[in-house]
Amino acid sequence: MRLTEDRISHLSHLVIDRLYKDDLADFPDEAAALREAKSAFTAYVRAEDEVDTLARQKIARLSRRVPEGGREWEILYRKYVEEEMAKRKL
Repeated sequence: MRLTEDRISHLSHLVIDRLYKDDLADFPDEAAALREAKSAFTAYVRAEDEVDTLARQKIARLSRRVPEGGREWEILYRKYVEEEMAKRKL
């Protein structure tokens, strides 16, 4: 699922509100806390996009053609994504 700017904003508000309501964090500057949450979500989405591109490129560079959408393609895609996410510690 793609995270739009509106979704990122909504999730950021939910996270900040929950942290405050559960007394897990106190935010002297709520606007700064929201900016940080949005920044974290945005960085994660950007990293996911990069990983997606890398996985697709690896599959495309294979010596044999693997058609997208097939079972083998899905398995390879998942494997390459998991490897790259682990490298990035995400």
